[in-house]
Amino acid sequence: MKINGPNHSNLNPYQRQSQVSHQMQEQIKKQRPDQLEISDKALKLQQSASRKAYVNEIKQQIDNGQYQVNHQETAKKMLNFWKV
Repeated sequence: MKINGPNHSNLNPYQRQSQVSHQMQEQIKKQRPDQLEISDKALKLQQSASRKAYVNEIKQQIDNGQYQVNHQETAKKMLNFWKV
């Protein structure tokens, strides 16, 4: 009776699975181009004149070194966001 050793070509069955998975991911990436979706609400904010003026004002303050962060208000908004 002859007993053959392990099949050395399939020593690590997970390696082949990993390679196949990687190839499938690459094919999926090639099929779908990257997309960016902006919500209607974000578009409205982006287009509003008052928002543009507000953003420009903050940009000027930053450029002049006058912008002050309100740490208390920032912390409150972060906590309220994560509580929901």
